[in-house]
Amino acid sequence: MNQVIASFDQENAFLSNFYPSPVVYEGVEYPTVEHAFQAAKTLDNAERVRVRSAATPGLAKRLGRKVALRSDWEQTKIDIMRRLLVEKFKDGPLRTALLATDPAALVEGNRWHDNFWGDCRCQRCSKRNGSNVLGNLLMEIREMLS
Repeated sequence: MNQVIASFDQENAFLSNFYPSPVVYEGVEYPTVEHAFQAAKTLDNAERVRVRSAATPGLAKRLGRKVALRSDWEQTKIDIMRRLLVEKFKDGPLRTALLATDPAALVEGNRWHDNFWGDCRCQRCSKRNGSNVLGNLLMEIREMLS
C-alpha cells in the first residue's frame, strides 16, 4: 500500500469518530461513534445518558474520562469500537465513502498524543510508531464490506 490517508479531517472527516453519524449501541441511539464509545466505558445508566446528551463529541470524550470505568474495559474496548464502526459503515453513503478509500492505508494521524488508537504526528511523538488501532479497524471493516 503506497497511498496513505494520514488524517481523518477535511474530505476524510467521515472517518473520524466525531463525524455526525448516528449509531445504535445496546438499543440506544447516539449521535456519533465517539458519544457511544465514551458511554460504553461505564455500566452506569445515568452516566451513559449524560455522555449521550453531550452537545458535542469533544464534550462526550471529556465526560467519558470521568465515568466509573467498567471492570472489563481494557479487555472489551477494541471489540466495542469494532462493533460501533461496523454500525456506522454498514450501509449508505458512509459505506460507499469507506469503500472508496481502498487501497489507501488509513492512519488516524493526530497531534493529541494518541498512539494507541492512532499515530501522533507532533514533534514530541515524532517516531511515528503509533499502534493505529482505529485505522486498522477501519481497514478491517473496509475489507469485510468489499
